[in-house]
Amino acid sequence: MKQLTKAEEEIMQVLWQLQKANVKQIIEELPEPKPAYNTVSTIVRILESKGFVDYEKQGKGHVYFPLLAKTEYSNQSINMLVDNYFQGSFKSMVSFFVKKNDLSLKDMESILKEINKKDD
Repeated sequence: MKQLTKAEEEIMQVLWQLQKANVKQIIEELPEPKPAYNTVSTIVRILESKGFVDYEKQGKGHVYFPLLAKTEYSNQSINMLVDNYFQGSFKSMVSFFVKKNDLSLKDMESILKEINKKDD
């Protein structure tokens, strides 16, 4: 899977939220300062060439929509993170985050409950 740049991921977050949008609608959802129309249009075309989005003709313009679900991208990104920084070990990753973020016992119990729900 191709990786997204920060700008591309920001556009994808908007498309995942809206499901379908033209460039103007995407810009409306982005934080201030708003990027130029041409900038967003270029990024959307790059996302199209990478296979992340497609479009439908609507009047004189295009309405873009994601081809990849957010959960699919998230799963692939997490797996890449684990492979690249934790030698493929989720246990090492969790241990790292527990140590670095000084998780409380209550937080750990909450995480374990979520994990156990998955097994049910």
